[in-house]
Amino acid sequence: MQEEFVFSGFGGQGILFAGQLLAYTAGYEGKHVTWIPSYGPEMRGGTANCTVVVSDEPIGSPIVRNPGVVAVFNNPSMEKYEPLVKPGGLLVINTSLIAARSERDDIDVLLVPANTIAEQVGNAKLLNMVMLGALLTMRPVVPMEAVERTLAKKLKETGKDHFIDPNIEALHKGVAVAKGELTVA
Repeated sequence: MQEEFVFSGFGGQGILFAGQLLAYTAGYEGKHVTWIPSYGPEMRGGTANCTVVVSDEPIGSPIVRNPGVVAVFNNPSMEKYEPLVKPGGLLVINTSLIAARSERDDIDVLLVPANTIAEQVGNAKLLNMVMLGALLTMRPVVPMEAVERTLAKKLKETGKDHFIDPNIEALHKGVAVAKGELTVA
């Protein structure tokens, strides 16, 4: 198994952290993994994306031309990455900020109102965890319990223990959206 992910949006949306959390979790689960961040010099508000490759075998190259899974958090990311998703892949769209829908019939598309859900959880910055929870429900390369353990570990290491529960709640909301158990107007 090898799965290639791209997370893309504005700086400040937690794009790099979502990818990094997936990468750390996969590594802790004994997978081979690469994580490559990319961001503009303006940081917050500028473009940010990262590529994560998770595999059972050694990874030949961390460069990904046609990812199997793409999570787009804003319109410019939708425009850039929607055409690049490989046939049979998954496109996760943050419908809170992206009005456009994919016209492709050769990929799976998951619509997630991530900003709206994050605000309901109590912190708009949790949209990255909503998107990650939804994405990993559709492409479960690592168990959600492992993601929760890694999230708690990383937040404790940085002295942000108080963010563990809201982040886990946001992950669960993403799972619920992907399973069709939660709808948001």
